[in-house]
Amino acid sequence: MSDVARLAGVATSTVSRALAIPGRVNEETRLRIAAAAEQLGYIPNAAAQSLRAGKSTKILATLPGPSTIFGVAQIIPAVVQSLSATLSDEGFDLLFCNRNSAAAQRHILGQAFDGSIRGVVVFGGAALPSYGRRSLADADVPVVSLLNDRSADGIPSVVTNDRGAMCDGVLHLIGLGHRTFLYIAGPAGSRHEAERFAGLLDALATAGLPERAVIRHGGGLGFSDGLQAGVEAAQAYLAMAPRPTAIVCYADDGAISFIATVRPHGVAVPGDASVLGFDGAAVGAYCDPPLTTLAQPTQDLGRRAAEIMLQLADGACAAPPLTTTLPSRLLLRASTAAPNQARDGSGEPYPARGVRPKRRL
Repeated sequence: MSDVARLAGVATSTVSRALAIPGRVNEETRLRIAAAAEQLGYIPNAAAQSLRAGKSTKILATLPGPSTIFGVAQIIPAVVQSLSATLSDEGFDLLFCNRNSAAAQRHILGQAFDGSIRGVVVFGGAALPSYGRRSLADADVPVVSLLNDRSADGIPSVVTNDRGAMCDGVLHLIGLGHRTFLYIAGPAGSRHEAERFAGLLDALATAGLPERAVIRHGGGLGFSDGLQAGVEAAQAYLAMAPRPTAIVCYADDGAISFIATVRPHGVAVPGDASVLGFDGAAVGAYCDPPLTTLAQPTQDLGRRAAEIMLQLADGACAAPPLTTTLPSRLLLRASTAAPNQARDGSGEPYPARGVRPKRRL
C-alpha cells in the first residue's frame, strides 16, 4: 500500500480509504490511486481490512431457490447487478446463498451469529432462514427484504406497487376496447398474487365493469410452475365460447407460454387475444409478438435496497422507512391492441367507444 501511495503521490491512509470506500475519495484522486494499484498489481487483503475495522465488509444475499420462484426469477439478475454495484462502490462485497435446505439455513445463521457478515438481503417471500429455535431475526445484523414486504415484522422492505401497476395496465386494455378478461393467476398465498388480482378488480370497478367480466384461472400451481400455468390457461381458453379478448397474467412466464400455446391453434395475438404480462423480463422483447408488460424497476430496486443496508450497517441514527415502494411502468409492445370484436357475456358486441348502443325492441 505504501508503494501505491508513493506512485500516486498521496498518503497511505488515502489509499486505504480509496480502495475500501471509493465513494468517500475525490474522483480524480481515486482514479490516480486505482491506476497506481493496477500498475503495481496491488490487491487489498480483505481479511486484514475487516480485522482493522473490527467489522465485516461482507453482505449476504439469500435466494429462495427454484422451488419458490415464480416469474420474478427472470428479473433477479438485473436486481442483483444493481445491488452488488451499489454495495461495491462503498467497499462491501456481496455473497450469495440459497436457503432451500437445512444445511443452507444453518450456514446462513452461522455467518450471521458469528459476525462473518455485516448484513443480510433477503429475496422473495419464503420465511426467514431458521434452524431449531434460532432465526435470522434473532441475529444482531441488519436485514433488508427485497421484492417482498416484511414491514409487519419490522424488517425494512423494498417492493413495487403491484396493485397500482396492474390497475394501470388493465385500464389500458379497457381503453383499447376490451371488456372480457382471462386472468392467469399466480400461486395461492402469494402477496404478489393477491395485490395484482386486486389491481385488476380495481380497474374493472373504475371503468364500471362487473367482476364477472374476468375469469380467473389457476392459482393451484407452485412458484416454479409459471410457464405451466400459462399452458394450462391457454388450453382452457381454447375451449371457451365466447373467448375473452384480453389475457392478464400474474407474471411474464405465463404470458409467454400462453402466446406460444394458442397461436398454433389460429388465435391471433393481439387481434383475437391481447396479452399483458408483469415483471418486465428481458426475454419479453424477443417474443412473437413482443410482450406488453408491467416492468418492475430492477435497477432502482437493487440500488435502494443497498442504500438502506448501508445506512443500517453504518448504524445511522435515522431509521429507514419500513416500506419503500417503487413504481412499475407499463411497457407497451405489440401483444396488445384493440380487439377484433369485443363481446360481453351475452355474446353481443360492445359498441365502439363514444357510440350509443341501439335500443332493443
